[in-house]
Amino acid sequence: MFGGIDEVEWAALGHAYGPADDVPEMLRGLASADPAERETALDGMYGAVHHQGDVYDSTLACIPFLLELVTNPAVQDRGGIVELLTSIGGIDLDGDDELDPDDEEFEYAANYAMAASAVTAGADAFLGLVDADDRGVRLAAPLALATLHDDPELVLGLLRDRLGVEPDAEVRFACVEAAGRIALRHEYLVPEVVEWLSGLTRVSYGPGLRLAALAQLARCAPGELPSDVVPSVAGLLRELRAEPVVTAQAAERPSTPTLIGQLRERHEADTAGRHAPWTADLLRTLHSGLGDRVEDRTALLTDQLCSPDWGQRIDAVRMSSGLLRTWRGAYEELVGLIGEQLADPEPRLAEAAADALEELFSLAGPATDALADRVAADPAAWVREWAGGPPSLGSAVKALARAGDRRAVPVLARALELPEAPHDLGYALDHLGAAAAPLAPVLRRSLGEMELDDRLHDRAGPLLYGLTALRAADAVPEVLRILRGAPEYRKEWLTESVLRALTAFGPAAGEAVPDLRAMLGCGGCSAALAARTAGALWAIEGDAGAVLPVLRAALSEADSAARRSAATVLGTLGAAGAEAAPALGELLGAAEPWTRVDAAIALWRVTRNPERPWPVLLAAWEGQANTRVPTAECLAELAADGVEGAERILRRELGSVRRHNAIDGGYSSHDIFTDEKLLALCRQALTREGPTA
Repeated sequence: MFGGIDEVEWAALGHAYGPADDVPEMLRGLASADPAERETALDGMYGAVHHQGDVYDSTLACIPFLLELVTNPAVQDRGGIVELLTSIGGIDLDGDDELDPDDEEFEYAANYAMAASAVTAGADAFLGLVDADDRGVRLAAPLALATLHDDPELVLGLLRDRLGVEPDAEVRFACVEAAGRIALRHEYLVPEVVEWLSGLTRVSYGPGLRLAALAQLARCAPGELPSDVVPSVAGLLRELRAEPVVTAQAAERPSTPTLIGQLRERHEADTAGRHAPWTADLLRTLHSGLGDRVEDRTALLTDQLCSPDWGQRIDAVRMSSGLLRTWRGAYEELVGLIGEQLADPEPRLAEAAADALEELFSLAGPATDALADRVAADPAAWVREWAGGPPSLGSAVKALARAGDRRAVPVLARALELPEAPHDLGYALDHLGAAAAPLAPVLRRSLGEMELDDRLHDRAGPLLYGLTALRAADAVPEVLRILRGAPEYRKEWLTESVLRALTAFGPAAGEAVPDLRAMLGCGGCSAALAARTAGALWAIEGDAGAVLPVLRAALSEADSAARRSAATVLGTLGAAGAEAAPALGELLGAAEPWTRVDAAIALWRVTRNPERPWPVLLAAWEGQANTRVPTAECLAELAADGVEGAERILRRELGSVRRHNAIDGGYSSHDIFTDEKLLALCRQALTREGPTA
């Protein structure tokens, strides 16, 4: 084994962390008799040689040795190596192989193409693995064959044959999943795959296999799903609950300080005590295939949340989060059922429910009573402590505050009394409105007692945000203390937070005027910060003549942050900023998209004329979904009536079932809130009859 490995000039090759001279040791580690050494070696391969899915020249050099390892029955844990090869060789280039050789991405694309070619050329090695003694190998081989082998008809036949004799349920599901993968890759085989999968949904097969077949039908041919798919799946879940619990015995493994080890241990902890935990993956695939069939998906999740099996309910809670983040719908009943899980004695379920509700903001309304009960019953969970980091609010408390429920206020007040308040407490006040006003004196005191040291930016920021949200102008002395005494470390960031607070306080912050004028007069701050300082002065004094020279100067800066800050402030001036209209008009052609949008909104606000800015905003609306909220705010403020195309895009947005900011493979904690805000602004814009005075 490893013939020729020492002839490769590994030091001349590279991986994510430099020269690849450590790769031979990793490859030999994969063949070690010590399970900890094997896991450490595999972790190293993913961490360096295949870092975040990248393919380096050292990755290409490893492929022959990895293929040799998977065909050697003496090597243990070969399933992990099969998965590694599947990842290395199965990257979809999405046309990158057509890149110009002079493009900086060309080398990476060429490596991906060579990796796919090399692994595909050796993919016959996977054919003999479908009946291996090692369950992990049999579990990984079907997807490897479906992804990498160049004879999909041969693979499909092999999978069908294996399904008839395979004793392990999860390996059978892997065969079915691989068939779906083949259908996605080879369109001409879709009818054959659909016929096979449809046959597997018949009652002669077990409920797990029928569920796997339905999931793959949803994935590769959703139009072929039966019309009664929701009651069918609900019935299958009931059948699965009635089956005897079979607890798989996990192999004894030493703990390793690796990411792979941590993920393995987390998975084992998450599935401990679960009845058929593999149903989660099948249901996720099914939900993904159902896509925008929101009513069907909601009905299915509602049924799951009523299950007597807490494992099915925790899956439903987590999948509900994915549905709510991506699709708009009527979710009152679903959210109420998620709230009911907060009282479950299984801590993993209650925690999952709190985490899901934390992202919903006002949509958590149907669950607020359950949240309040949970918060009252578990004071120990009000604040989370983290190793090596500041404390934070517990999910249930944060969800209650974000839902605007005043029952969160006494809890937040108690949290403010701790020696170190949760770092995110101030950010939870935005949605409580006047109900949070009793917290202002405590925030003031905390800010006034804070040490002016290098931790100030972390500790003062949330408190300043909270005071800003409460418009707590009585805190001007404490806020100015921060402005005057802030250390150099991250001083500009902290100053921006102070300026936001003073701007929110408005005329009541008159005491700050000398400090703000001194900041503008010293010339030591950046153009962006000068623009924000001018914005605070305008909010306090309302003297356009004092701030327009600063703002116009910032508009001419090369720095896009300065131009954007100046444009945003000019928009707040309204007609008083009209003399800056020519400079704003020039920025409508700026190279940076957000500069164009900010300038267009400001130009519309200072001139009350949409003729020039509207085409810019309309183009951004169509091409950059994340610009829609500020544009909708502008339409709601200045009225969409008579603006060509405005009503069309507003009604189209309201008619869309997909959230405007939903992206595949990622999300932000505020995505739902931002999308719901957009919908509210669209409705508001459509009901306005004319611009505000």
